[in-house]
Amino acid sequence: MVRRAASVRRVRRQQSGGLDGYIVTWDVDSADAALCARLRRFVFGYVSEKGGRRYAYPGLLDRTGVRYLGQSVVFVPADALPILRTYLRKEGVDHVAMLASIGAILPS
Repeated sequence: MVRRAASVRRVRRQQSGGLDGYIVTWDVDSADAALCARLRRFVFGYVSEKGGRRYAYPGLLDRTGVRYLGQSVVFVPADALPILRTYLRKEGVDHVAMLASIGAILPS
């Protein structure tokens, strides 16, 4: 049996159509734990439980067309690029955006 890594499972759950947009990559100092946590919450979202109730806060990856490509690398369609870049600039995170197209996810 093949063991599936979390990042591969995340990619396989994404829709499989081809898209045009941007690949965005960034670099964060891992010693800045607070910034890393804020960025992780922004990208992946989070769930909080309080008083027996569950609250889900979606992240960037929950937006239509956004694809996780790897550590500190995402694909975003044109409409999501300003949202991501505004956040990264606000947090002082160095980043690069490159015009790109991605194809459909092929079955294993």
